[in-house]
Parts: sequence; structure tokens; C-alpha cells
Amino acid sequence: MKEFNYTTVMQVPVLKKIVINQGLGQAVADKKIIETAINELTAITGQKAIATLSRKDISNFKLRKKMPIGVMVTLRRERMYEFLERLIRVALPRIRDFKGIESKFDGRGNYTLGIQEQIIFPEINIDTITKLLGMNITFVTSAQTDEEGYALLREFGLPFKNAKKN
Repeated sequence: MKEFNYTTVMQVPVLKKIVINQGLGQAVADKKIIETAINELTAITGQKAIATLSRKDISNFKLRKKMPIGVMVTLRRERMYEFLERLIRVALPRIRDFKGIESKFDGRGNYTLGIQEQIIFPEINIDTITKLLGMNITFVTSAQTDEEGYALLREFGLPFKNAKKN
């Protein structure tokens, strides 16, 4: 990481956590969707997933306060690195017509990767799938800028589309 002229090794950004999130709006009508999503996300990450609850009532969506409408897992330390390794080496190459991932950051060095279907993970048995569910995978880093976050995730091996060769 010589490109940023750090004076001490403590300035080098680190990966703090990986948050995997599934928004399940259709779970309002069918309660079993949440249970299957929790089981699938727990199988993928190796850590128990929790249901996220709605914050307010929205009558147009038939939504009540504190109804489960999503599933999430926050991975840190060893589990985070194990998941990252499996994502890069196994899951991403299984995506059809895969040409790399977009390099759009949030302005603070964090990156969110959207995945359309959960079947790219080998832990999921395709025969037991009832619904294809997408998910967001957010990489939270200690980087101050997008450039630092990009450099960190590129060094971890994330296959960005327009990877600048050094």
C-alpha cells in the first residue's frame, strides 16, 4: 500500500465487517419465506441469521410495525475472512456471464455488492429452493476514501470490472 504514502502501519485500512442483508418484502404475505431465508443465510455464512423488523406501519404494503421483512448477518474476524474467501474463490465464479463486479463505493470507502440469486453459493441445494432471493453484501472498511477502500478490496482479490493494473 505504498500508493497512499502512509507514515505508520496503523493508517492502512482494514476490513471491519461484512454485512449480508436480504430484504424480503413478499414475506408480509407468506411467513415461511423468512424462515427459509434465515436457514439459507445461516448455511451460507456459518453464523445464525436474524430477522429484521419493520419500523412503522405502511397500509399500502399491508405492513405492520415490528413485522419481519428481512434477514441479515454481520460477520467479523475469522468468519468474515472465511466468507470472503468462499465468495471470491467459489461463489462469484459460479455467476452466469460473470465479467467482474462494479466498482461503485459509498464515498466513505465501503462497498456493497448486489447478488441476484442465492444459488451461486455451494451451501444451497438447488432442489430445495422455492424462490430465488437476492442479497446485498456490504464490506465495511476503515478506509477514509473510496480509493483506499478500492485498493484494499482489490488486494483481497475482489474481481472488479475495470481493475487498474499497477
